Amino acid sequence: MHWPGPDGAGAAVRRPSVHLACDGQGRPLTFTLTGGNSNDCTQFEPVMDGIRIARPGPGRPRTGPERIAADKGCSSRKICSYLRKRGIACTIPERIDQINGSLGRGESLSRLDRTAYRRRNVVERCFGRLKQNRALATRYDKRATHYEAMVTLACLQLRLP
Repeated sequence: MHWPGPDGAGAAVRRPSVHLACDGQGRPLTFTLTGGNSNDCTQFEPVMDGIRIARPGPGRPRTGPERIAADKGCSSRKICSYLRKRGIACTIPERIDQINGSLGRGESLSRLDRTAYRRRNVVERCFGRLKQNRALATRYDKRATHYEAMVTLACLQLRLP
């Protein structure tokens, strides 16, 4: 978990933003917290680096998923090259300015796998279940460490059977 701030611990929080990765069943894998004015694309790599998927038998955990589905906020060349280097398939729609730029350069449009993209609602449902915790939805906590602890507890509660 990552929280930028002057001292990192106990800094006052104003409109925190949760950046989250979850598995196919909607269980949280990892998250980062930032101030509310930061974009999702700035926290993409820290969230991906925090993923640890346990293997059924002995051995080290996997450090990445086979495929991701993200929204247009994560549509950038940097993120796509990061995923390509790690061998992770991705389903990310392009923003309209990227589409217009590609057409202006004479490139063909990329096709979006709509059936794979429909699975992205699993992340939105995970956020919805996290927000059932009233302390997270209304952001009662005034300190970053307290809010981070509440998000951690809510994520652990979703991981329980």
